Amino acid sequence: MTETPTGTQTGPITGIRILDLSRILAGPVCTQLLGDYGSDVIKIEKPGAGDDTRKWGPPFVQDADGNDTEESTFYLCANRNKRSVAVDISLADGQDIPGGRAGADSQTARQVRRADREFSSRRAG
Repeated sequence: MTETPTGTQTGPITGIRILDLSRILAGPVCTQLLGDYGSDVIKIEKPGAGDDTRKWGPPFVQDADGNDTEESTFYLCANRNKRSVAVDISLADGQDIPGGRAGADSQTARQVRRADREFSSRRAG
C-alpha cells in the first residue's frame, strides 16, 4: 500500500481523517476515493493476515525477477492513498484504541482517535 506522508495530500477534503474499518471491495474503493480527494485514510487490518483481498489472485505483483509475490494487484488497486495499521479489534486492547480507553496511547492510537469519520464493513468476530 502506498503511504502518503501526512501533510502532503492535496484536494478538496484535505485535512479530513478517515478511519477505514472496511474490507473486500465496496468500502475500500470508497475510502480510496476519499484518499484521492485528499483525506488522510488510516486502514485498520487484522494482524498477521491483513485485508482478505491481499491474497486474492492471480494476478499478483511481480518482483524484480518477474516472479509472483504474495501481494495481490486486486488489493493494491482498491487501497491506494492509505496508511495501514494492524490492530486486533476482537481483543480489548484493540477495541480501546478508537475510544481512547485503557491507556492505549501510541502515536497510532492518537491518530485513530482524531479521525473525523469512520467507515466500516467488517463482519462480526
